[in-house]
Amino acid sequence: MVSKEIRHVAAHLLIPLLMCLGMGLSYLGAFHQPEPNHIAVAVVGDSPQAKVLAQTLKDTGGDALDVVTVANRDEAVTQLRDRDLVGAFVPDAQHPEALVAVAGSDTSAIAVESIFRRVSDKQGVPLTVTDVTSPSSGDPTSQGIFFLLVAVSIGSYGGVAAIGAAGAGLRMRVRAALCLITSLLVSIIGMVIAGPVFHVIDSDLLAVGALAWIYSAGVLAIGIGLHTYFKQLTTLITMVLFVMLNFTSSGGVYSPELQNGFWGALHAFWNGAGFVEGTRSLLYFDNAGFGSHLTVLFGWLAVGVLLMVAAARTEKRHASTAPRDPEAAALAAEEETAEAVGV
Repeated sequence: MVSKEIRHVAAHLLIPLLMCLGMGLSYLGAFHQPEPNHIAVAVVGDSPQAKVLAQTLKDTGGDALDVVTVANRDEAVTQLRDRDLVGAFVPDAQHPEALVAVAGSDTSAIAVESIFRRVSDKQGVPLTVTDVTSPSSGDPTSQGIFFLLVAVSIGSYGGVAAIGAAGAGLRMRVRAALCLITSLLVSIIGMVIAGPVFHVIDSDLLAVGALAWIYSAGVLAIGIGLHTYFKQLTTLITMVLFVMLNFTSSGGVYSPELQNGFWGALHAFWNGAGFVEGTRSLLYFDNAGFGSHLTVLFGWLAVGVLLMVAAARTEKRHASTAPRDPEAAALAAEEETAEAVGV
């Protein structure tokens, strides 16, 4: 007969096993087979030859490519900087050129380059590749922003376990203040590491730090609000929300143009994508699309605030119940914090 201690351990092992399953499904599902999916590209020129080339690319690429023609090179560069295009091909009998925006997505730029290189190879001429953006000195592939997202996210959802468990006896307004302070500290740590230490961000540091603060506050607020209802399961839930679904849909490694429709759909409104794309817009694309990314981040923060308000009301309704045993509460807090740190 299985002892009580073994059953207790088995119950605690369920959460890390579910985390293993979720991480495997999400990361492998999102990253294992990147393929072009409606990548927006253009052929420069309004001649019959340019239109034929655009139609040929469209017919050959199928759903992988959305091909248009633009009148001239300057228009193509403008649309790349506005993030309406991922790449553009400038036909020339001797010196064809591929225009890309590495700061928007290094992997997408590589995919577009390989598509256009096949065209130039058929012509038997070399392809010139021009990046219309200027990634920072410490982040030539622009993927450093993704790893900044990882650092800020881990600090934030780890803070959920600490405040939600160890501070469960505090009034919600106190926990809300701790949420603001913790998210500020997390964003400051992130900016110091990404800025002066590794030069991933070499401009607009305060603006990116503000984005990180909003993002982190949203994660913490949602987690603290959920903790009232889900207790120790909050660690698993926040990991699903802010790691499994978040990192994979952020566009930090593969943009939605290289993923299937599910991850592309999440990219449109998930908070990690809001932070990554908002930071890219600030740093490299003259704020193109920044307003929509900021709206996403504030939307998640608003959800967190509403959850905390609802949780405060729920706790108030149950305030007349018998107080928790202090020793049991302390043990639960230690176990929950250990689970979060262990992950």
